[in-house]
Amino acid sequence: MLLSTGQCPRSPRCLGEIPGAQPEAGKNQRNGRVTPEEKVKLVSFFPLVLVVFLSSCATFPREANLTDEEKDFLSTVRYIITQEERNTFLNLPSSERGAFIDDFWKKRDPKPETEINEYKEEYYRRVEEAKHLFTEGGLSGWLQDRGRIYILLGPPEQREQYPRGYTFYGFPTEIWHYGFHRLIFVDTRWNGNFELQPESARMLAEINTAQMQLKPAIRKEKPEEKPAPLDFRIEVKRTSAAEVTLSVLIPYRNIWFSSQKDRLETALEVAVEIFNPAGERVLSRSQSYPLSLTEKKLKDLIHQDLTMEISLILEPGEYNATVSLKNVTGKGEGKKQFRIKV
Repeated sequence: MLLSTGQCPRSPRCLGEIPGAQPEAGKNQRNGRVTPEEKVKLVSFFPLVLVVFLSSCATFPREANLTDEEKDFLSTVRYIITQEERNTFLNLPSSERGAFIDDFWKKRDPKPETEINEYKEEYYRRVEEAKHLFTEGGLSGWLQDRGRIYILLGPPEQREQYPRGYTFYGFPTEIWHYGFHRLIFVDTRWNGNFELQPESARMLAEINTAQMQLKPAIRKEKPEEKPAPLDFRIEVKRTSAAEVTLSVLIPYRNIWFSSQKDRLETALEVAVEIFNPAGERVLSRSQSYPLSLTEKKLKDLIHQDLTMEISLILEPGEYNATVSLKNVTGKGEGKKQFRIKV
């Protein structure tokens, strides 16, 4: 409140009313009076605030005038659209926005001579996969940090999962490897929403490049990547004098799926090799296990294991066994070696 008189209010902020307090030497003692110069500054300040406020609100009517399809486009491309492109799109008349969307994808097409826009297809495919891969945490998977990184950089070359962190009482942690870079995600709220850690920000040069160049690598054009390690376990059960059943167990949360319409699909390939003590292979078996689940079914199974069983007929004796597991989607692979006694 501005004071219209020269009286100082009884407040600790006024030095003249505090017993024993003295103004600093050389300071102008105004006793609460507002000078004409200050009135001019205040009068000039409020119109400036009003202009800033009104200009910040101006974007809301522009977005409100978009159709549902245009809003969906603007939301989906949030990770790759530039601020300049966004402003241009919002300022266009509705009759020109369709042409803008077509041009937006055309200039990102790595092979304009073909009918299919590989970049657009890959981008939307990654968005759909992120929705299905990261189903916990409240937010839709593609809006979470893991989804954003997955969309911009694709599947990690290696994915480490620590359900209880590095220590027993730690937070759930995931580490994604892209070349020599590690991106760390931590679920500090225990709700399934893994957040990218600040220390990983300096590792995101690839993401900045992807956003600035507008052409993140298309998976079809990537050089062959090394398979990511696939964690699973083996249980051996003797079912008869000459028969052994191998159970291959892998958590559903470690399986990568691809989105096919309204289902999530993949296949796991299991290969078993049995060697005698001399190192000679005495048995070889391979089997494929296709998976096709709804998103709801995967949510129900996310904390359970998928079990794949293979029966082996062996003569009595000791053997060395090797089990290889491959996740067709994501190209994850794992291998276990162990001994069998029949």
